[in-house]
Amino acid sequence: MRRPVAVRVVGPLQWIVYPALVALAATVVLGTPIQMFGLHLPEPVIPMILAFAWPLIRPSMTAPAVLFLVGLFLDLFWNAPLGLWALCLMAVYGTVLLSRNLLAGHEGLVRFGAYAACTLGAFLLAYLVVTMRAANAPALLPLIGQVLPTLLLFPVANWMLERFDDGDIRFR
Repeated sequence: MRRPVAVRVVGPLQWIVYPALVALAATVVLGTPIQMFGLHLPEPVIPMILAFAWPLIRPSMTAPAVLFLVGLFLDLFWNAPLGLWALCLMAVYGTVLLSRNLLAGHEGLVRFGAYAACTLGAFLLAYLVVTMRAANAPALLPLIGQVLPTLLLFPVANWMLERFDDGDIRFR
């Protein structure tokens, strides 16, 4: 007699909506003006995790739309030029989506290399847009202070990939 197999169905609520809300909440919490020992809280671009992980988990039409809205929220929250972070996050999403076949099956150092390249590319794009818009180059130390914590978020992106990749047998 065959035993029934429990199928874990992962819908858009679990891998798109909840992570996006957590990323927005964490951005707001880390954006509070708290000083400890003369230092401010780091302000990583937490949605970078989503822009990297979502196309590897499962390409969809919903994820880029939500990512665009999250990018607009970042622009409004950080008082950045409207569309800046939406453009940068969508560029990461598109790059990972196009290189999805190359990244499939790889783990660890290869994924981190891809995440680091995408993150550095997004920050370079943001730096160039802000430089052209302001006709003056922004300071590099605050930029590095935002890039490094964003790079340190890779374990969260890797966890998302491990958690949701192949979570629904309908997409194998």
